[in-house]
Order: sequence, then structure tokens, then C-alpha cells
Amino acid sequence: MNTQTYDTLIVGAGAAGMMCAIEAGRRGRRVLVVDHARAPGEKIRISGGGRCNFTNTGTGPANFLGENPRFATSALKRFSQHDFVKRVDQAGIAWHEKTLGQLFCDDSAKLIVRMLTDAMAEAGVVLRTGTGVASVARAGDGFAAVLSDGTAVKATSLVLASGGRSIPRMGATGWAYDTARAFGLRVTETRPALVPLTFETGLLETLLPLAGVAVDVVVRNNPDPITTSAASSSPKGDRPNDMASSSAKRDRPTFKEAMLFTHRGLSGPAILQISSYWREGEAITVSMAPGVDVLARLKAARDENGGKAAVHTALGHIVPRRLAESLCEREQVSGKLAEVGGKTLMRLDAAVNGWTVKPVGSEGYRTAEVTLGGVATDQLDQQTMAVKTVPGLYVIGEAVDITGWLGGYNFQWAWSSGWAAGQVC
Repeated sequence: MNTQTYDTLIVGAGAAGMMCAIEAGRRGRRVLVVDHARAPGEKIRISGGGRCNFTNTGTGPANFLGENPRFATSALKRFSQHDFVKRVDQAGIAWHEKTLGQLFCDDSAKLIVRMLTDAMAEAGVVLRTGTGVASVARAGDGFAAVLSDGTAVKATSLVLASGGRSIPRMGATGWAYDTARAFGLRVTETRPALVPLTFETGLLETLLPLAGVAVDVVVRNNPDPITTSAASSSPKGDRPNDMASSSAKRDRPTFKEAMLFTHRGLSGPAILQISSYWREGEAITVSMAPGVDVLARLKAARDENGGKAAVHTALGHIVPRRLAESLCEREQVSGKLAEVGGKTLMRLDAAVNGWTVKPVGSEGYRTAEVTLGGVATDQLDQQTMAVKTVPGLYVIGEAVDITGWLGGYNFQWAWSSGWAAGQVC
């Protein structure tokens, strides 16, 4: 069998793998990148609606989850969001900023992929797509692999950059986790993250008329399970993306973004964010008119024109009409404002800004944007992403137990961790 020899074998031609390859190649390393997908950077290509939310101006350790989110600090500081933006600018790729610091390409996400593949080619990196790894093992001071086409490869360094299980239709598997375990590494629990949440059939039937309705909300996670799905009063938070410092509050993150009712449950940025913290049996609380004193608004409307307006009409000036009608039906409130008392209006206020509901699950890896969990960070060196117990082995990107919020944070982790490994692998 003909054996090809490289300094570095990188498995995975995604954001982290390509960044690592560029940096290693620029150091004069002979680098081979393999990926079983037909083209590199497929997740980059489809991200951000095809425009790639490639980073976030506010990226920091507080925007990440894991056993030890601060593990990400070193890589994020050494190659920051500003460093990646410089590369985008140097490549002549126009971009714009959306809400909450999210940066997108003005044109196609394919430009980011091209920037990376061009840089790899300039660095002398060999890229082989449509090629997986049939086996890999320790061989002396390095590694020996057999590719899916039968090619034998020897390399001094091996980088696991194949990502997690999210979006299996694009070929995502648990290969990085399985390989890490084979080398004796601990892998934390993995589960879908940044994913829509689903409801049980009975509740879903009552919410189906709302499918397609979007509303800006504040949502928080309630670690304590509840026994029924019901409206209940709760403090009206209006602090966007507030991650508190105490351990108790870290379990109750708050996100202020859009929410979308679907045929299966809830989606939209706010729900994707909270899904990373939610666990089965727990509830979420949603404020659907954050910062608005619904009770005061309804009382003021009742005092106008003798309270002749219908309750659902008045509520429809605060939340979307279909949502107002649904809330009034659920709370069994009808008629004109003049006909309802203060306690009824208080019940509507709680239904709007203190809706506590218990999802039964999520849509799973099929629609999850990322995988939560991965190779435990205590197994890795935070500056180099090197495995402490296996010289020459590195783990980067989504395969690591570092998961970012929605909004470009996971791409920045890929760039940063790939860059860090590329300086030494």
C-alpha cells in the first residue's frame, strides 16, 4: 500500500479545520485536509440564510456554554473577532452589521468559503473532499490513518475538526467524539443546541392557529419543572441577553429577541438561544410584550370612549392580532373592555408577560445549528488545543465542549480555536 506522509492531518474542512490548515501551512507544514463532504465549508455556505453570520462584535467567554466556558478565553483573545474581520476586509468581502453585533456578508457566504480555500491553496495545503477516514491510530511518535479510498497516511499531528452531530443531512456524525474516546479522552454529554422546541399534542392543538406569528419577546429558562402548561405572573424582565454572575442566575439566562410560533411548537432566535439551556422537564417563561405594562395599557383603553372597544381589539394594539385573539380565547375573556373587571385584565397581563410553558422536546439534530457538549476541556491545553495526554493530537471547533450563543459566536470559536491549533500543530 502506498503511504503518503504529511506533517499535519486535519479531519474536517469546516470553519475550524480550514483556519487551522491555513495557519499550519503558512508555517511551512505539509498539511492534508480531508472531509467526506463533496465540498468544503458546507455549513458556512448555508449559514445566515446564505450570507454567513461569520462573527459577532461582542464575542467573549460569557457568550459560551460548557463545563468551563472560560477555557475559550485564551483562543478568543489571541485571535479575536476583530482579527477575523481584518481578513474579511483584506479579501475584499463587503459586510454589514445587524442587531446584537452580528456580522453578515453583503453577498454570498460562498465568498467566505472561497477566501479560506484560496488561503489554503496559497499555503500549500492539500485538500481532499469526498474522502473520509476509515481508521486512525497512534503510530510511534505520530499517527497512521487509512482513508476511505484506501490511501494510507502518516502524520506527525492529527487534528479532529469534523464538528458535531448537528444537521446530519449534510453528513454530520459523531466521528470526532468516537475518535476522541478511542484515544482515551472524556467526552461530555452531547445534545442538540440552538434548536426549535416542541410541545405535547394537547397544547400544540391550542397553539396551531398561531403558526407563523412572530413577536419580540424576553424568554428565560426555569430549571424547576412545572406540572402544567399555564399562564402565571412573573417579573417583567427587559434586560437583553442578560447573563448574571451567580450560579443560580446562570441557570436562568434571559434573551430578548424574536419568537416564532410553528406547527410543532416555538422557534425564532429567542427560542434557539434558550434551547441550549433548556432540559426535559423544565419550563420556560416568555414575556410577549417586554417592557410594556399591559395592565395599565388595557385600563387606559377601557377609560377611552366608554370602554366600547372589544378586549381582543385593545390587546391587539399591544401584541399581534392573532395572538391577542388566542390569549383572550385561552383566558376565556370576551366582550367589551367596559364589561371586564380589574382581575380579568390582570389575568391577561400575566398571560402576555408571564406565559410559563413546558416544552416536551426539541426538533433534534435535524434542525439544530450546533451540538452542545463534546471533548472535555480539561483534556486540552487552552492555548494550543492540544490533547494533554496524547502528543500531537488536537481537537478544535464544535468537537470541543464549547458552544456559543446564536449570532456568529460559534463561527468565531471555530476561527479562534483553529487559529490557536494552527500555530503549533
